[in-house]
Amino acid sequence: MTRIGVQCFTLRDEIASRGVFEAFREVRAIGYRIGEVSAVPMTKENVAELVRVKEELGFEFASISGGLTGDESLTSTFDKFVDDAKTLGADMIRIGMLPAEAMADLETVAAFADACQEVAVRLADHGIRLHYHNHHVDFAKYEGRFLLDVIADRAPLVGLEIDAHWVQRGGLDPVATLHKYAGRVSMVHLKDYRIARLPADVYAALDAGDREPWQQGLQQLVQFAEVGEGNLDFPAIIEASIAIGADHLLVEQDEFYGRTAFESLRISHDNLVAMGYGHLF
Repeated sequence: MTRIGVQCFTLRDEIASRGVFEAFREVRAIGYRIGEVSAVPMTKENVAELVRVKEELGFEFASISGGLTGDESLTSTFDKFVDDAKTLGADMIRIGMLPAEAMADLETVAAFADACQEVAVRLADHGIRLHYHNHHVDFAKYEGRFLLDVIADRAPLVGLEIDAHWVQRGGLDPVATLHKYAGRVSMVHLKDYRIARLPADVYAALDAGDREPWQQGLQQLVQFAEVGEGNLDFPAIIEASIAIGADHLLVEQDEFYGRTAFESLRISHDNLVAMGYGHLF
């Protein structure tokens, strides 16, 4: 059954200020019962707190996050990632983005994909699936092919985590994209896409003959939004996700524009319930 949960990048500031357990207590009270761990340093102490969240709050973890580079990575500290995933009961690890240097050309993208495939083979021996999460950069074309397709083709064991907002920002239709990758998608990020209105001072500047604030403001109109507060057709996105067999639909918001993460997560939750998807929480 497809379930709706929370992507914990949304909670990064709340976790930093309140601590792991208290942040998840608030999220659990809103109605979320499952999550994807991201932007949480996986120290011994934090892992212990996540275990406490699991045991005391009845919270589940679908996946944790990792990468292929850095002091702690799926290549340099492989066993720790396996141990952390198993400790939290997660059967997936996701890579949030390919390293900047891997985007340089087709050869570097291919090398990254090959490295992902190697890690996916190793993780499969432990019953863990590796997934790759898209941004808009994954729809740049390399010799006529999307970066994401190069990864998908060269790393057949790597699942895809489709992010609705970043698909839209990349100029594609989220529903069509989900169907394109049917069979590869276990997780979908529910993140809305809003075009903001310019503030009043921009128009005051225009009246005074200054067009610079207006010209600059046009470059900043795209915003992240609570699910149902932007322009994406989430009933269609959710129905497509269910149709292709996605396991987890994870609510995520990168910025809040004056709200707290908890306020935004509640708005998304309530909107999804109003859409008729309360039974998926």
